[in-house]
Amino acid sequence: MKKPLLAAVAALAMTLPLAAPIAAEEAPETLVTILTAPEPQTQLMAMVLATQAAQKGVAPHVLLCGPAGDIALKDAPESATAPQPPMAISPQMLLGKLVAMPGAKVEVCALYLPAKGAGAEVLMDGVTVAKPPAMAAAMVAPHARVASY
Repeated sequence: MKKPLLAAVAALAMTLPLAAPIAAEEAPETLVTILTAPEPQTQLMAMVLATQAAQKGVAPHVLLCGPAGDIALKDAPESATAPQPPMAISPQMLLGKLVAMPGAKVEVCALYLPAKGAGAEVLMDGVTVAKPPAMAAAMVAPHARVASY
């Protein structure tokens, strides 16, 4: 009986040094969310998670590229504005709430508007065009986490 208990304690003791760096890791200051997915459910979930992180004190920085950029349009397609179950909220509705949060930054990728043949005036208030050097810096910042959908 003592040998299995002793083996378990020894195994646990060997894993403790590995757990220490994880426990000592600081919480991120920024959550960089890169969203390219065209599906409304994926877009909405990305906005939900960015919003939840913001409510925990992490500054949200969202980059919308490709089809996901459509949720930032003033005249967005139905896929961006149709309420999704179970909360009956659309990706664009939650993006609007996210944009209004203190410290939030929402951008479309630098290629999005030129590919559409449009200018920044088509974007909803609070959404800007990303500058690649600044976005790259945000992604590799020491206290940032990156989520990509």
